[in-house]
Amino acid sequence: MRLQRIGSLICLGIAASLGAVAAQAAYPEKPVQYIIPFTPGGESDFVARMQSEVFRKKYNQTMVVQNRPGAGGGLVWAQLNSLPADGYTIAGVNLPHVVLQPLEGNVQYKTEDLAPVYFYHYTADAIVVPLSSPFKTFQDLVAASKAKPGSLNFAGSGSFSANHMAHERLNKLAGIKSTYVPFKGTGDLLASVLGGHVDAAMSYLPFAIQQKAQTRMLAVASEKRHPQFPDVPTFKEVGLDWVDGAYRGVAVPKSTPPEIQKQVSDVMAALNADPESRKKLADAGYDLVDISVDKMPAFMEERKKGYLQDAKDAGLIK
Repeated sequence: MRLQRIGSLICLGIAASLGAVAAQAAYPEKPVQYIIPFTPGGESDFVARMQSEVFRKKYNQTMVVQNRPGAGGGLVWAQLNSLPADGYTIAGVNLPHVVLQPLEGNVQYKTEDLAPVYFYHYTADAIVVPLSSPFKTFQDLVAASKAKPGSLNFAGSGSFSANHMAHERLNKLAGIKSTYVPFKGTGDLLASVLGGHVDAAMSYLPFAIQQKAQTRMLAVASEKRHPQFPDVPTFKEVGLDWVDGAYRGVAVPKSTPPEIQKQVSDVMAALNADPESRKKLADAGYDLVDISVDKMPAFMEERKKGYLQDAKDAGLIK
């Protein structure tokens, strides 16, 4: 009788293990909630909605994109570990935001609290002004700032974010003094830029492309000029050693089992490999990358060291 009972328990254990494997293999078998920690209309939101369409076609499931802006993304990142750790709740995650924001002390999370599983693209920093702006070139903007130090205002997405860091870098490298005005997201600052409430936006190349009919890009932090802006110089061309921007990806609650983290990473990689999406994103100014969960520790360590040094150089931290 005892042997029979042990045999039954072993069978139950094997069945449970096989069921778990089958469940994992079936991922995704229900809708995925994809939380974007910024307002609609920005780079993160734009790509997430494109990814959701590819997800629907590829897996015959729904990827529900939800915007929950606050604290430059910090609101969502602080709440992420309280959400279900089953792979069906994921959140957009940005660099350098999640490295620099905790240093400020006004967010309720630490970098090590997060579990990024995939980074899918990179966007180069860019300075953008409305078409009505008196600044026709980057040199015009620098000259005006030097003539009246502190008089120019730059809109950007969030505090201790890629835009914030880029603004501080501009002040340091160009030898000017200007003011940074943080907004909840890229989509949120457009009206202020077009309305002339700020002098310029410290944004990204995709923003400049998307708003090309209403704005003028003065310089971009890429290695070479973009085909859509053949007359706009890189920062290197105007004498500034500056090639940088923001990485975007997805994270899951830290308690998510490693095998599920890998599944989410693999699915996001599959979405990022879609040929039609890749072309659209490249044309829109997004530089695609493929940083999967197995590459994540080394990637995060490398980026963290660089961001901390940049923050020190910019005087944001001691």
